[in-house]
Amino acid sequence: MAPSEQQPTITAIAGLAREVEEFVAAGGWDQPPQLFALVPTGALLDEQPELAGQLDPANPLTPVAQEALPEGDLAEALGRIAWPDVVTGCAIAQEIIVLPPDVEAELPDVSEGDAERLRRAAADHPRRTEARLVAAVLRGGEAACVMRLRGVAPSGEAAEPGTPGAAEAAEDVVDEIIESPDLAPNLLEALKATLLP
Repeated sequence: MAPSEQQPTITAIAGLAREVEEFVAAGGWDQPPQLFALVPTGALLDEQPELAGQLDPANPLTPVAQEALPEGDLAEALGRIAWPDVVTGCAIAQEIIVLPPDVEAELPDVSEGDAERLRRAAADHPRRTEARLVAAVLRGGEAACVMRLRGVAPSGEAAEPGTPGAAEAAEDVVDEIIESPDLAPNLLEALKATLLP
Protein backbone atom coordinates (compact mmCIF):
# COMPACT_ATOMS: atom_id res chain seq x y z
CA MET A 1 0.00 0.00 0.00
CA ALA A 2 1.45 3.36 -1.01
CA PRO A 3 1.99 5.92 1.79
CA SER A 4 -0.69 8.17 0.24
CA GLU A 5 -3.17 5.30 0.56
CA GLN A 6 -2.72 4.88 4.29
CA GLN A 7 -5.18 2.67 6.14
CA PRO A 8 -8.32 4.71 6.86
CA THR A 9 -8.91 5.38 10.54
CA ILE A 10 -12.07 5.79 12.58
CA THR A 11 -11.68 9.54 12.07
CA ALA A 12 -11.60 8.95 8.32
CA ILE A 13 -14.76 6.83 8.33
CA ALA A 14 -16.55 9.52 10.36
CA GLY A 15 -15.45 12.09 7.78
CA LEU A 16 -16.74 9.89 4.97
CA ALA A 17 -20.10 9.51 6.73
CA ARG A 18 -20.33 13.32 7.01
CA GLU A 19 -19.36 13.68 3.34
CA VAL A 20 -22.10 11.26 2.28
CA GLU A 21 -24.66 13.04 4.47
CA GLU A 22 -23.73 16.45 3.02
CA PHE A 23 -23.95 15.06 -0.52
CA VAL A 24 -27.40 13.60 0.11
CA ALA A 25 -28.53 16.73 2.02
CA ALA A 26 -27.79 18.83 -1.07
CA GLY A 27 -30.64 16.95 -2.77
CA GLY A 28 -33.14 17.92 -0.05
CA TRP A 29 -35.51 15.76 1.94
CA ASP A 30 -37.93 12.98 0.98
CA GLN A 31 -35.37 10.82 -0.81
CA PRO A 32 -35.24 7.02 -0.97
CA PRO A 33 -32.36 5.18 0.72
CA GLN A 34 -29.05 5.64 -1.13
CA LEU A 35 -26.12 3.22 -1.08
CA PHE A 36 -22.47 4.18 -1.58
CA ALA A 37 -19.34 2.11 -2.20
CA LEU A 38 -16.23 3.42 -0.43
CA VAL A 39 -13.41 2.95 -2.91
CA PRO A 40 -9.68 3.77 -2.62
CA THR A 41 -9.24 7.08 -4.41
CA GLY A 42 -5.99 5.91 -6.05
CA ALA A 43 -7.69 2.84 -7.51
CA LEU A 44 -10.58 4.96 -8.77
CA LEU A 45 -8.18 7.41 -10.45
CA ASP A 46 -6.22 4.52 -11.99
CA GLU A 47 -9.46 3.13 -13.46
CA GLN A 48 -10.94 6.50 -14.45
CA PRO A 49 -8.16 9.12 -14.87
CA GLU A 50 -10.69 11.61 -16.27
CA LEU A 51 -11.91 12.07 -12.68
CA ALA A 52 -8.60 13.64 -11.60
CA GLY A 53 -10.06 17.16 -11.52
CA GLN A 54 -13.04 16.05 -9.42
CA LEU A 55 -11.39 13.91 -6.73
CA ASP A 56 -8.96 14.82 -3.98
CA PRO A 57 -6.07 12.36 -4.16
CA ALA A 58 -5.24 13.23 -0.53
CA ASN A 59 -8.44 11.47 0.58
CA PRO A 60 -7.74 7.75 0.91
CA LEU A 61 -11.35 6.80 0.08
CA THR A 62 -14.03 8.23 -2.17
CA PRO A 63 -17.78 7.52 -1.80
CA VAL A 64 -19.31 6.33 -5.08
CA ALA A 65 -23.12 6.45 -5.35
CA GLN A 66 -24.70 3.17 -6.45
CA GLU A 67 -27.85 2.40 -8.39
CA ALA A 68 -31.13 2.82 -6.52
CA LEU A 69 -31.98 0.09 -4.05
CA PRO A 70 -35.10 -1.96 -4.79
CA GLU A 71 -38.34 -0.86 -3.17
CA GLY A 72 -39.32 -2.72 -0.04
CA ASP A 73 -37.49 -4.04 2.98
CA LEU A 74 -34.03 -2.48 3.38
CA ALA A 75 -32.65 -5.46 5.32
CA GLU A 76 -33.61 -7.80 2.46
CA ALA A 77 -32.01 -5.49 -0.11
CA LEU A 78 -28.78 -5.30 1.90
CA GLY A 79 -28.80 -9.07 2.36
CA ARG A 80 -28.45 -9.50 -1.41
CA ILE A 81 -25.42 -7.22 -1.78
CA ALA A 82 -21.86 -8.46 -2.20
CA TRP A 83 -19.05 -6.06 -2.98
CA PRO A 84 -15.98 -6.68 -5.14
CA ASP A 85 -12.61 -6.70 -3.39
CA VAL A 86 -11.74 -3.16 -4.54
CA VAL A 87 -14.57 -1.80 -2.36
CA THR A 88 -13.04 -0.99 1.04
CA GLY A 89 -16.32 -0.12 2.73
CA CYS A 90 -19.85 1.07 2.16
CA ALA A 91 -22.34 3.63 3.44
CA ILE A 92 -26.07 4.07 3.30
CA ALA A 93 -28.22 7.14 3.77
CA GLN A 94 -31.86 6.70 4.71
CA GLU A 95 -34.61 8.87 6.13
CA ILE A 96 -36.11 7.72 9.40
CA ILE A 97 -38.53 8.84 12.12
CA VAL A 98 -37.07 9.54 15.56
CA LEU A 99 -39.22 9.55 18.68
CA PRO A 100 -38.31 10.65 22.22
CA PRO A 101 -37.48 7.65 24.48
CA ASP A 102 -40.56 8.20 26.68
CA VAL A 103 -42.90 7.76 23.69
CA GLU A 104 -42.13 4.06 23.19
CA ALA A 105 -44.78 3.03 25.73
CA GLU A 106 -47.43 4.89 23.69
CA LEU A 107 -46.77 2.92 20.52
CA PRO A 108 -48.91 -0.10 19.67
CA ASP A 109 -47.54 -3.48 20.71
CA VAL A 110 -47.11 -5.20 17.35
CA SER A 111 -45.41 -8.35 16.16
CA GLU A 112 -42.31 -8.17 13.99
CA GLY A 113 -44.45 -9.16 11.00
CA ASP A 114 -46.54 -6.00 11.42
CA ALA A 115 -43.66 -3.52 11.28
CA GLU A 116 -45.57 -1.35 8.80
CA ARG A 117 -48.24 -0.62 11.45
CA LEU A 118 -45.49 0.46 13.86
CA ARG A 119 -43.90 2.69 11.16
CA ARG A 120 -47.26 4.37 10.54
CA ALA A 121 -47.80 4.95 14.26
CA ALA A 122 -44.35 6.53 14.58
CA ALA A 123 -44.87 8.67 11.45
CA ASP A 124 -48.21 9.93 12.78
CA HIS A 125 -46.96 10.65 16.31
CA PRO A 126 -47.11 14.38 17.20
CA ARG A 127 -43.65 14.31 18.84
CA ARG A 128 -41.86 12.69 15.91
CA THR A 129 -38.80 14.18 14.27
CA GLU A 130 -37.83 13.32 10.74
CA ALA A 131 -34.15 12.52 10.31
CA ARG A 132 -31.60 11.33 7.80
CA LEU A 133 -29.27 8.62 9.05
CA VAL A 134 -25.98 7.78 7.38
CA ALA A 135 -24.17 4.63 8.48
CA ALA A 136 -20.72 3.80 7.11
CA VAL A 137 -18.42 0.81 7.65
CA LEU A 138 -15.02 -0.40 6.48
CA ARG A 139 -13.89 -3.99 5.93
CA GLY A 140 -11.62 -3.65 8.98
CA GLY A 141 -14.67 -3.07 11.21
CA GLU A 142 -14.41 0.70 11.66
CA ALA A 143 -17.84 2.31 11.66
CA ALA A 144 -19.53 5.69 11.98
CA CYS A 145 -23.03 7.16 11.95
CA VAL A 146 -24.25 10.67 11.31
CA MET A 147 -27.86 11.75 11.80
CA ARG A 148 -29.42 15.01 10.63
CA LEU A 149 -32.59 15.90 12.55
CA ARG A 150 -34.90 17.82 10.25
CA GLY A 151 -35.97 21.29 11.25
CA VAL A 152 -35.28 21.33 14.96
CA ALA A 153 -36.19 24.65 16.55
CA PRO A 154 -33.73 26.14 19.06
CA SER A 155 -36.06 25.02 21.87
CA GLY A 156 -35.52 21.42 20.76
CA GLU A 157 -39.05 21.01 19.41
CA ALA A 158 -39.58 19.94 15.82
CA ALA A 159 -41.11 22.61 13.61
CA GLU A 160 -44.66 21.65 12.67
CA PRO A 161 -45.91 23.36 9.49
CA GLY A 162 -49.34 24.92 9.76
CA THR A 163 -49.23 25.56 13.51
CA PRO A 164 -49.67 29.09 14.89
CA GLY A 165 -46.41 31.01 14.56
CA ALA A 166 -44.85 28.31 12.35
CA ALA A 167 -43.89 30.80 9.63
CA GLU A 168 -41.99 33.00 12.08
CA ALA A 169 -40.43 29.99 13.80
CA ALA A 170 -39.34 28.55 10.43
CA GLU A 171 -36.68 31.24 10.18
CA ASP A 172 -35.16 30.01 13.45
CA VAL A 173 -35.32 26.32 12.53
CA VAL A 174 -32.03 24.53 11.96
CA ASP A 175 -31.11 20.95 11.22
CA GLU A 176 -29.25 19.36 14.12
CA ILE A 177 -26.37 16.98 13.39
CA ILE A 178 -25.55 14.09 15.73
CA GLU A 179 -22.51 11.84 15.28
CA SER A 180 -22.02 8.54 17.07
CA PRO A 181 -21.24 4.99 15.98
CA ASP A 182 -23.89 3.87 18.49
CA LEU A 183 -26.82 5.43 16.59
CA ALA A 184 -27.61 2.38 14.45
CA PRO A 185 -25.82 -0.80 15.58
CA ASN A 186 -28.14 -3.14 13.64
CA LEU A 187 -27.73 -1.17 10.42
CA LEU A 188 -23.95 -1.14 10.84
CA GLU A 189 -23.97 -4.92 11.27
CA ALA A 190 -26.10 -5.33 8.13
CA LEU A 191 -23.64 -3.17 6.19
CA LYS A 192 -20.66 -5.14 7.56
CA ALA A 193 -22.32 -8.35 6.35
CA THR A 194 -22.33 -6.99 2.77
CA LEU A 195 -18.51 -6.79 2.97
CA LEU A 196 -17.94 -10.39 4.05
CA PRO A 197 -16.11 -12.64 1.54
